[in-house]
Amino acid sequence: MSEVKSGLSSKEVEFAELVLGFSSAALHYLGQGPGGDVKSKSKETNMALAGQNIDIIRMLKAKTTGNLSTEESKLIDAVLTDLMMKFHQLKGE
Repeated sequence: MSEVKSGLSSKEVEFAELVLGFSSAALHYLGQGPGGDVKSKSKETNMALAGQNIDIIRMLKAKTTGNLSTEESKLIDAVLTDLMMKFHQLKGE
């Protein structure tokens, strides 16, 4: 594949990579540590940014309805379920 001026590969980003990138960001803002440990509410959590990343994943799901493979649909559903449970647990709901 050809290289773009920035030196990065011109490889297209896969849908799963995009979803997992937003998921990783949300987990970071929820204070999710290595190994799956969730830290208590602290300076290391940012519920607003976690919620924003979850909302982006929801928007991606809505905008891609009917255009995803079975695997992609399962992935986005699983990611949203996991993130929403963690988000609500941390909020104390």
